[in-house]
Amino acid sequence: MKQRRRRKCLHCGELFHPDARNAHHQRYCGEPACRSASKAASQRRWLGKTANREYFRGAANVERVRAWRAEHPGYWRRGEAQTSPALQEVFSTQDIETDTESAALARTALQDLFGAQAIVLIGLIANLTGSALQDDIARSARRFQQLGQDILSGGTPVVGGARDAQNPLGSSPAPPGTASVQLGRPTPGA
Repeated sequence: MKQRRRRKCLHCGELFHPDARNAHHQRYCGEPACRSASKAASQRRWLGKTANREYFRGAANVERVRAWRAEHPGYWRRGEAQTSPALQEVFSTQDIETDTESAALARTALQDLFGAQAIVLIGLIANLTGSALQDDIARSARRFQQLGQDILSGGTPVVGGARDAQNPLGSSPAPPGTASVQLGRPTPGA
């Protein structure tokens, strides 16, 4: 059996035995800080190549991502939970004990749920719009925010105007001769 030679880690300077499957180019030991340094060095090398500098930017790359997502609809929804059923044991039914501690635990769990509001909102918008592109989600979020502000301020959104929920602020002027209509209330002076 061939003896593996020890190598000096480029980050911490300690000697280590490289993994046999990766010995020909492993330069960092397995310590978490050294693995992080290895990842950072790898990213610097990758970004140092001129072909990779604009890989995630620009209109051409946005179109590349859109084309890939069009070919792979719903890829973000796939996961381990859908591919294999959950293993569950059958338990006999038991009476649930109710006391003040369980009520306190329920409040804590509800607080945890509201801490994830932003994540839930992004998922909801992606589900409603059918798109996971950040630009589409941001556009929809701005529309929903404007509509919510209009509702909470007591005003009614002007349909088709500059403050329409379908149009972001200032995107289109209101057509001449349009008047807002309030449903469910008599017109003033009538």
